[in-house]
Amino acid sequence: MPRPPRFDAGALLDAAVLLAAAGGPAAVTMSAVAQTVGAPSGSVYHRFPGRPALLAEVWLRTVEGFQEGYLAALDADPDPRRAARAGARHVVAWSRARPAEAALLLHGAEEFGCSGWSEEHRGRADRGNARVFARLAELGAALGAAGPEGLDRIVLALVDLPLAVVRRPLRAGLPLPPHAEDLAEESAATLLG
Repeated sequence: MPRPPRFDAGALLDAAVLLAAAGGPAAVTMSAVAQTVGAPSGSVYHRFPGRPALLAEVWLRTVEGFQEGYLAALDADPDPRRAARAGARHVVAWSRARPAEAALLLHGAEEFGCSGWSEEHRGRADRGNARVFARLAELGAALGAAGPEGLDRIVLALVDLPLAVVRRPLRAGLPLPPHAEDLAEESAATLLG
């Protein structure tokens, strides 16, 4: 029976999250991840064929985890206004619970080299984004905010504004203020009318 791996992909990705949160995507190198977990570099290369794959996996694992909770928040209430408020709150609550992962996502997929990702990784990213934007479009239509302008309004209310609430404190390495969820929710509700 083969021996279980001493350094699994999850532990390596956890280290990559911490490196990205502290120093941005440039800090996520194969050797830095290995050094952070105390593994030989070969352990990282055994699980990720190169830095683009490592960057893709750390981004995708993080964004997919966020998207899963975000979609659940949007779907938790059949009333579109309450669903929208829950979505705005979720962005902040998730960021509060996972500040390193939230700091990573603030950089954007482009900074994690998405143009150099494999077709499989780009496909995963595209499918996740399509699910979120389709759900936002449905919610916008239910709120009477249809068409391109309506979608822009709902994305501003449920993505951009909540991110603005978390961006400054996270980038400064500060905790989110206690009223951050309320601020995101109230801002979204005001914008959506």
